[in-house]
Amino acid sequence: MDGNWGFGFTVSERAMQLTIDKARRENVAAATVVRQGHVGRLTDYPLMAAEAGMIGLMTADSGRGPKSVAPFGGREPRLGTNPICIAVPSNLDGPFYIDIATSAVAGGKLGVAIQRNQSIPTGWVIDSEGRASTDPAASRNGGAMLPLGGSEGHKGYGLSSMVEILSGLLTGLGFGIEPTGRHNDGCFMAVFQVDAFRPLEQFKQEVTEFAQYLTATPPAEGVERVYYPGELEYLRTQRGREDGIFVEEKTWQRLAELAGELGVDEDFSSDQNGR
Repeated sequence: MDGNWGFGFTVSERAMQLTIDKARRENVAAATVVRQGHVGRLTDYPLMAAEAGMIGLMTADSGRGPKSVAPFGGREPRLGTNPICIAVPSNLDGPFYIDIATSAVAGGKLGVAIQRNQSIPTGWVIDSEGRASTDPAASRNGGAMLPLGGSEGHKGYGLSSMVEILSGLLTGLGFGIEPTGRHNDGCFMAVFQVDAFRPLEQFKQEVTEFAQYLTATPPAEGVERVYYPGELEYLRTQRGREDGIFVEEKTWQRLAELAGELGVDEDFSSDQNGR
């Protein structure tokens, strides 16, 4: 699908819906998407498939835009954070899915740490000399983010490379950096109709029982409990809907400035809890 530089959220939602519709007819379907803006978090799109009783998969890269992640053992960025998401249907209260960056951490978490003047754990980034750093701005000042896996970062590096191939090369966007280019979320999507393999309700119930089996694991020292993939995010979403979402003052003020520049008439006064 050619998004014609449309809003990524809208383009990818339509692409996923078309892929779901085709999977209903053909059992398995896949699509690639090019020339679109930022798609946000990947979770929303594979969850469309899970809610339709199917397994959904999606990968994304930033086309030939600026890179942020160094290959394993390297000191300069050659890859994006290159996320991958897989969601499956179940009978759980919250969805069963995984949505991860193939870098050690999502890029947005570095931005939050910068805004809050916080240090970060060793293993997230390196500085311009290739040395480990706890400064979240190091990767933006000549350094790079590291691939997922720490000392076993070759695993995240390999996974990121495969995401790049599915989202960049298979789509025709290519790899590397084009300095004159614009941000371009290349995406690969695939949908599998569970009923083509086995009865859907049996599958959903077994996924549910599998999740319960995982969460029944006795916790390790210092750990409150074990969660199934996607459960913690679901619980945080529920809490956020009840209690609000904390936004640091620097970010809030920037939103207020943008609102003023664009003539948006909104109340940007925050309460004492930063909500």
